[in-house]
Amino acid sequence: MAIKVMRIDEEKCIGCGLCANVCQQSAIEIIDGKARLISDSICDGLGNCLPECPTGAITLVDREDQETKPQNFACGCPGTNVTTIKRNNNRNENTTEFQAPIESHLNQWPCQIQLVPVNAPYFENAKLLVAADCTAFAYANIHRNYMKDKITIIGCPKLDNVDYAAKLTQILKDNNINSVTVLRMSVPCCGGLVYAVQKALMDSNKMIPWQVVTIGTDGSIIEQ
Repeated sequence: MAIKVMRIDEEKCIGCGLCANVCQQSAIEIIDGKARLISDSICDGLGNCLPECPTGAITLVDREDQETKPQNFACGCPGTNVTTIKRNNNRNENTTEFQAPIESHLNQWPCQIQLVPVNAPYFENAKLLVAADCTAFAYANIHRNYMKDKITIIGCPKLDNVDYAAKLTQILKDNNINSVTVLRMSVPCCGGLVYAVQKALMDSNKMIPWQVVTIGTDGSIIEQ
């Protein structure tokens, strides 16, 4: 599924700032009298800014399309390509090219549990992966083995001061979720993530297949 990002037509933009005021991700700023997308990586693609624009300067495009077009950023570097940035290597005059992962299976944005809207269309008939933040760093093949064909939401019950259970309950109530996989680390604090999913399943009164996969700190699969 393509991830949506916004594009701003500078010729149509009048710099009114209405889009920046409603952007919950703070992805838009008014710079030199024009609305600017600071980074497409923090744009959630939900389009809350679209109806606020009085001139129709804002559109949503698939991220794949956006990546091939030059964009203007707050750094003042117009024409920089979103996917490829080159910098000089002082030692050998060569350039290093930075690109997005070839096989990313992140199918929506945002992915943080506390940021996802409970009624987003991508939740309908989804296989849901609820993953601890650290699993992406500990387990190298998380995209291919667990995120593929799933909607992935992530969090850390030790660091995030939010009620995961309440948020997950509402997601389960408002959508037809086909299955839930919890991907946790072997450390004790990740037990909070499992508890939140268990409570959400009970409070939503949904009989949904679910499983827990435990990743060790060395990247091994301890239990599934």
